Amino acid sequence: MRLIALLFCLIPGLALASEDIADQYPGSPLYSKPVEFIPGVWSAIGATAPPTYENSGHNNNLSFIVTGEGVVVVNGGAAYILAKALHEEIKKVTDQPVVLVLNENGQGHAVLGDNYWREQGVKIVMHEEAAAEVAENSDQLIVAMRGYNKDKAEGTKVVAPDETFSDEYIVELGGFRIEARHLGPAHSPGDIVVWLPKQSLVISGDMAFHERMLPIFEDTHTKEWLETWDSAFEALEARYVIPGHGHPTNMDQVRRYTKDYLVYLRGKIREHIDSGGDLAGAYYVDQSPYAHLDTFEELATKNAGRVFEQMEWE
Repeated sequence: MRLIALLFCLIPGLALASEDIADQYPGSPLYSKPVEFIPGVWSAIGATAPPTYENSGHNNNLSFIVTGEGVVVVNGGAAYILAKALHEEIKKVTDQPVVLVLNENGQGHAVLGDNYWREQGVKIVMHEEAAAEVAENSDQLIVAMRGYNKDKAEGTKVVAPDETFSDEYIVELGGFRIEARHLGPAHSPGDIVVWLPKQSLVISGDMAFHERMLPIFEDTHTKEWLETWDSAFEALEARYVIPGHGHPTNMDQVRRYTKDYLVYLRGKIREHIDSGGDLAGAYYVDQSPYAHLDTFEELATKNAGRVFEQMEWE
């Protein structure tokens, strides 16, 4: 199992995308069974598709680190039911208690399982901007999750974190130094990465995508995301990357489908603007080099429109 996981990390493109597979782990609310990718670092890989009743909203990666002195979870999960299911899998791996939850941002699939962890007495930490997003959008997060999760939404409540930080939050447990870092503006407010320097592994959150097309939201500033990528994310020189979405891989692969895609799309929109094009035409700029990615049909035109709206005033 571990050999297969390492191959996912080291051989670009080996992992298969899963948009067309409704559920890979029928015995659990989790979309997939957690796998150990390097010693002590596990992840339950989410669907590369929008959240659905079938995947229980598990369309991001839920990771955990077994340190020898407790377990650190990265992402509380999209619902109470998912957090509980992840905990059940953790208990199959180790008797060590979960001692900390780090949320990669303030999106629903990162934070809506937090009240399960709160009930277990686990400390919840996120970036201050992410915490502000959760507080502002709590009703919307719950309503959206109930819309697809229906009865699976039972028990889910929004809770505030126990602690927030602005730049970094560092813990040392067992053989791990775990650095939660806010590298700068990226996909959404309060995005963080979890950097394990001894293992040269980064749990990147939504800083990095592959296998599925990244979404560009109204508050996603692509120019600043690229600046953060070049100035801080590349500087980590990570050997292994567990992205926010898609199987664990390496920097070459996430660079190809995150940075390179943003550069490509911004270039196409710049050409469109310079030739006198308007918003209506921007939706149809050529994105065919990325048409093989999951969620392309759902996101490509939206992404183009939002980048046009940004670049029109740059």
